[in-house]
Amino acid sequence: MRISSLVDRRAILRGMQRWPYFGLFLLGAVATGLVAVIYARLVDFGYDIFLRITAHAWWISLLVTPSVAALGVWITRRWFPGSEGSGIPQVIATRHAVRELGPRLLTIRILIGKIAVSFLAVLGGFAIGREGPTIHVGAALMFSLRRLYPARLRAVYGIGFEQKLALAGAAAGLSAAFNAPLAGVVFAIEELSRSFEQRTSGVLITAIIFAGIVSLALQGNYVYFGTIAIDGEFPNRLAVAVVILGVTTGVAGGVFCRILLDVEHWMPRRLLALRQERPVVFGAVCGLFVAALGVCSRGHLFGSGYAEAQNMLEGHSQLGPTYPLLKMASVVGSYLPGTPGGIFAPSLAIGAGMGNALHSVFGQMQLPMLIALGMVGYLAAVTQSPITAFVIVIEMINGHALVISLMATALISSHFSKLFAPPLYEALAQRYLGR
Repeated sequence: MRISSLVDRRAILRGMQRWPYFGLFLLGAVATGLVAVIYARLVDFGYDIFLRITAHAWWISLLVTPSVAALGVWITRRWFPGSEGSGIPQVIATRHAVRELGPRLLTIRILIGKIAVSFLAVLGGFAIGREGPTIHVGAALMFSLRRLYPARLRAVYGIGFEQKLALAGAAAGLSAAFNAPLAGVVFAIEELSRSFEQRTSGVLITAIIFAGIVSLALQGNYVYFGTIAIDGEFPNRLAVAVVILGVTTGVAGGVFCRILLDVEHWMPRRLLALRQERPVVFGAVCGLFVAALGVCSRGHLFGSGYAEAQNMLEGHSQLGPTYPLLKMASVVGSYLPGTPGGIFAPSLAIGAGMGNALHSVFGQMQLPMLIALGMVGYLAAVTQSPITAFVIVIEMINGHALVISLMATALISSHFSKLFAPPLYEALAQRYLGR
């Protein structure tokens, strides 16, 4: 009894000693949620400014977008190398080499650059999203906490202590960005870690919970796209629509990934040389391309596409069948210069456009149903993470009635995407590992 009592006292003492450091972790999770909310509002504010500026004259974007693109490329390469793109490849790369890449890709400086330059890109109307960057920001914020923990405590928590912090921050960032806690867990398992250790689970879920609490407190218990109206009757041709959308979104997403990964095989030599030798000028050219597309579409191709996707879901907007292809081109033009910005939200808009276009064939089916299937299909094709895709979409539209259909579409789409390209984020992560 005495030995047992002594062991219990020592365990209690050790636990009391760890509580201050566990408090640091909770503080980091709360900070991640707070930064995610501020970042979301900052992005919305920036895009509103762009819309107000371009509302005065259609040609203003032809000057603003190329100028902002060139400035963004210059700032990124000059002061914030490592903050380019969505940020998810950087987080994946640090999973493989956290000691080497973490101090370079997951820092407070990168966090600041990610937010600042992506805000600048939004001011220019670039077709980028904030969700991927929020994942990078959350990982960088949580990873930076490692300096506050003594070496002896890191040994207690395990060899992968830094990896767990980065993983928890990334999952918390996604959860706060979409207000989708389940998606944060699944994304961390399927895309970031590819495994799920018991000792990691508690850290991961705790970070998601506290980041989510902050997001709920500041933004309320909102649904990203709002609850779609789906009645209890499912048409007989739903299975056919699932297969068609799964195949078409899979092919489109796979081609999109191939375009981003194999620039050398399709880009003209002069543009390729310009990208390598004069990246700032190349950024301006891409900005002009994005601006031209936006002007021709009367503004529908600017920004992340969130408003267009939501309007299609609500039946308030009928964009033409060319919208998905033109939006893909706009996203490619926004991504290639290397400025910070994500492709999650634009992918959802492209998928929504594909579902909207298919409504002319399946006129008897409910439009929101087709759009939801298109969104999950294209997102699954781009990420090649089908479970993450359908969990995100389910939580974004409160579409539990479509669980089986969304799962089937995501699985079909991701399999067809693999025929054209490897997983996008993994392939981009290899470039950081190969440096």
